[in-house]
Amino acid sequence: MSVTILRGRTLSFRKLPRSHTDEASYVFEEDGAVAVKGGLIAENGSFSAVRKQFSDAEIIDHRPNLIVPGFIDTHLHFPQVQVIGSFGAKLLDWLNTYTFVEEQKYSDAAHCDRMATHFFDNLLRNGTTTAVAYCSVHKTSAEAYFSEAERRNLRMIGGKVMMDRNAPDALCDTPQSAYDDSKDLIAKWHGRGRALYAISPRFAITSTPTQLEMAQALKAEHPDCYLQTHLSENDAEIKLTLELYQSARDYLDVYQMYDLLGDKSLFGHCIHLNGRERAALARSNSVAVFCPTSNLFLGSGLFDEDGLREQGVRTAVATDIGGGTSYSMLKTLDEAYKVLQLRNQILNPLKSFYMMTLGNARALQLEQQIGTLEEGSEADIIVMDSRATAAMAVRMETVNTLSEELFVLQTMGDDRAVAATYVAGKSSHPDNG
Repeated sequence: MSVTILRGRTLSFRKLPRSHTDEASYVFEEDGAVAVKGGLIAENGSFSAVRKQFSDAEIIDHRPNLIVPGFIDTHLHFPQVQVIGSFGAKLLDWLNTYTFVEEQKYSDAAHCDRMATHFFDNLLRNGTTTAVAYCSVHKTSAEAYFSEAERRNLRMIGGKVMMDRNAPDALCDTPQSAYDDSKDLIAKWHGRGRALYAISPRFAITSTPTQLEMAQALKAEHPDCYLQTHLSENDAEIKLTLELYQSARDYLDVYQMYDLLGDKSLFGHCIHLNGRERAALARSNSVAVFCPTSNLFLGSGLFDEDGLREQGVRTAVATDIGGGTSYSMLKTLDEAYKVLQLRNQILNPLKSFYMMTLGNARALQLEQQIGTLEEGSEADIIVMDSRATAAMAVRMETVNTLSEELFVLQTMGDDRAVAATYVAGKSSHPDNG
């Protein structure tokens, strides 16, 4: 089996950086190399050492660019490819005016297939090699999502939305059909190749108690699947949820009543949490997902990253396309920095790159497979060009440290800064793969 060596300046994280000078949190090689064999990382280190071990390997020289693990996006919506940038609404109005209209198109398999091509092209252009996505209520959308991901050999997580009320009739399933369709999709796709399934009740407003019971049954029957839903994104959402579930102590308690918390449960947004909810998330090892661009775009609120971590809540970060306004994890962390500035919290650039790679991999319990350049990891790798634009190039003339360079990428970079994308070791950028 042939070996390919990617040469460049390599960066991979070991742990959460505590400051922008925390050199113990990462491994960096100025003249580094990653050897790829059979879709896995066979070795990494200095170029001289890796070259000596694999003397017959093909060498792809990416110097002076930065080689890092592929980015991981933990919350976004596949059917919202054509919803991004829709003007002027808060969450609930935005769903009814734009999202629910668009998602009805996903009953058509041809439309799903076309949008899946655009969706994954956009992810790979932006260096995202793993994502956790909501499909629409239609089984066809999940089939298109997983089929296109399989064609590209991507490690992707997703699931058909479960939604049986407070939406157009064309977007409503039933508790039983949601269970049956999800069960069929799990049987077909979960663990097939690089695919993993997420049981996906959209949120409490669009699921009846009976449907949440079905989600509970699916989670109990398939404990190795993920569960994803939304939590405490918007004040009006919280108010309506508590009107629908009047016995609940708070929003999170709706999901607790149906045993939907756990170490593979991903709760999008988590902005307006009370103390009891924070403690319950921490005790259950659930994940609170930070979606900065959508939180700002929809005027939802400011995520408390430091506060949640200090209280023992696991966190992740995500684009939340299409309430989110960019597929780029770089732009997402740029907005995260600004959100946390408003909270008097500092997001250092090392932590940003940790969150996009190893941090999100740990949130998904996939750090043995993705998120690092360690030997044995799946070879999902991207190459970052810190001088991709004229403005970045002139800014880089004054950069003296790795941390400063990462901050330039985070604040000024976008898809143009992704010079190459490798999926399981294969060049996979849609424009230059």
